[in-house]
Amino acid sequence: MANPPRRHVNPMDAAEALFKPAKKTAAPAIERPVLPNAKELVSLKIDSDVLAFFQDDGPGWQDRINDTLRIAMQSKT
Repeated sequence: MANPPRRHVNPMDAAEALFKPAKKTAAPAIERPVLPNAKELVSLKIDSDVLAFFQDDGPGWQDRINDTLRIAMQSKT
């Protein structure tokens, strides 16, 4: 068929022709306030014996690792 028909043969095509395609726009970036001492979720590979050392004292082992790293950080300055 050289020239397409003026009317849609398929009712679905006729219905689709009535709607305009949706405009795709990027969502505006959300600015978040900087929180002091905010915790961030990270993945960290450490030796299993180091992990066992901190976990031996029970719950709070992540805080103990954080405290130890903070002391090491402060000793560098």
